Amino acid sequence: MSLTANQSAAPLRKAASLIDFRPKIMGCLRNYNASRLKSDLIAGVVVGIVALPLAIAFGIASGVSPTIGLITAIIGGFMVSFFGGNSVQIGGPTGAFIVIVYGIIAQFGLQGLAIATFMAGLILVLMGIFRLGTVIKFIPYPVVVGFTAGIALTIFSTQVNDFLGLGLREIPASFIPKWGMYLTNLSAISLPTVATALVSLAIIIATPRISKKLPGALIAIIAVTALAWLLGELFPWYSVETIGDRFGTMSTDIPAPHGFVLDMATVNMLLPSAFTIAVLGAIESLLSATVADGVTGSRTNSNTELIGQGIANITVPFFGGIPVTGAIARTMTNISNGGRTPVAGIVHALVLMLIFLFAMPLINYVPLATLSAVLMVVAYNMSGWRTVRAIFHSPRSDTSVLVVTFLLTVIFDLTIAIEIGLLLAIVLFLRRVMENTQIKVYSDQLDVAEDTDLDLDKHEVLNVAPGVSVYEIDGPFFFGVATKFDEIMRSAMASKPLVRIIRMRKVAFIDATAIHNLEILIKSSHNEGIHVVLSGVRQNVRESLEHAGIDKLIGSDHICDHISGAVSMANRLADTINAAKA
Repeated sequence: MSLTANQSAAPLRKAASLIDFRPKIMGCLRNYNASRLKSDLIAGVVVGIVALPLAIAFGIASGVSPTIGLITAIIGGFMVSFFGGNSVQIGGPTGAFIVIVYGIIAQFGLQGLAIATFMAGLILVLMGIFRLGTVIKFIPYPVVVGFTAGIALTIFSTQVNDFLGLGLREIPASFIPKWGMYLTNLSAISLPTVATALVSLAIIIATPRISKKLPGALIAIIAVTALAWLLGELFPWYSVETIGDRFGTMSTDIPAPHGFVLDMATVNMLLPSAFTIAVLGAIESLLSATVADGVTGSRTNSNTELIGQGIANITVPFFGGIPVTGAIARTMTNISNGGRTPVAGIVHALVLMLIFLFAMPLINYVPLATLSAVLMVVAYNMSGWRTVRAIFHSPRSDTSVLVVTFLLTVIFDLTIAIEIGLLLAIVLFLRRVMENTQIKVYSDQLDVAEDTDLDLDKHEVLNVAPGVSVYEIDGPFFFGVATKFDEIMRSAMASKPLVRIIRMRKVAFIDATAIHNLEILIKSSHNEGIHVVLSGVRQNVRESLEHAGIDKLIGSDHICDHISGAVSMANRLADTINAAKA
């Protein structure tokens, strides 16, 4: 049997419709015009200039060369704009990855970093394909604030050496040993380096007070680099370490793509790090996109954004790049300068490429102390100390999650912090749900509309026959509540009613543990000659019960839609049993 072209293409179209991948650039270019192009060009140039010092600084702080930081910003920035689901998102290396990247390089080398980044890209693509873009937003805010503040402190710690000019090499990666080395070597402080760092810091802080559109980091780099070079020429004793001193003359050629070897042993070792990169990238990019949506009024396709971020992280390792994600500061700079489509992000990548090709020799003269000042300001802005202070006025459970996540990030590493922070948040959430879920017991009379907003005059009161007990589950019926329900039912077993009604009008969902406990209750009740009737079962809960065979065990007629029918049936059963005993 032959197939037409449309018939053969139908499965492909169906598969494409299942994947929520619709890059914003496709829709933005439909009504594109000269005015929009002008705005995007201006915004792209400005963002490219702002991104330059950050890309260099993040590359160095992560343990790679400035060249790698720029290559990541160029290729990753282009990919995020071309494939992403947000119109104004600017992608590139960010401060959030410094800690995890530095740790991976220290333990597994650049080859391990490339594999971990590639695997993280695959995980991000799978997140988007399986439509987890909205789910990732439900990560508790205290967890995000805790590890962001922890990352900020860690970034600050990594810059102390260059800020003070201590000249230390092979600094420990761990927080406490690192500060121990700093404190034992304070006598090696270089006054010219400290002066250079302080002047850079002052320029970065003062520039926004003159104009918020001026890139303080870039102005500090240009001004202090020129000043340091001039002072070095005039005064031989004035010496500060520069990028060229540490990394040598850097190539202006874009690296040729190269591969890496994947085997199961390497995958198993790097999977936790890859998962951390993916989760961190997803959180930061979607947080940046959400902030951008609030300013522009647009709407991000979260799943497409994750796929776009994944494609970027799959690509950059082949050029030696480090992880990529959406950058809030650069995205907001794009918006404030008129960028409204992904074209601005593409222009930003092209600007960085032109700088890379034609201005790299000048970057060799930039003092490392100036870059350390740039990163210290980035760390301060990341810390979110005002948010941290506000959360300390929140419930104690939220404060606990924040503190634990923060301490784990600083003292141990980000992978452990995210895992334990999420686990702690889930446990505390489940405890809160269990505490708020009530199981009520009724007998004699039952107010049908109790705990509803119905008019009090219209309440229907049902008379419950002797021998009938009503148990109402007020909340979701999952494993935690199932245990609580089981304890209450065991204590009620001594009364041995003739009929038990389980009222489930407020049960929005039920899990396997709850179904198992319900099955045990029904069987034990039947063994003792007690009927069980379910009331107010919602359609989705009923489907779960039927799938587990509860309807056959209890009898489909014993699963009622409303309490009136359940009480009526229970009363008849109780009357029949009492009459038979008489």
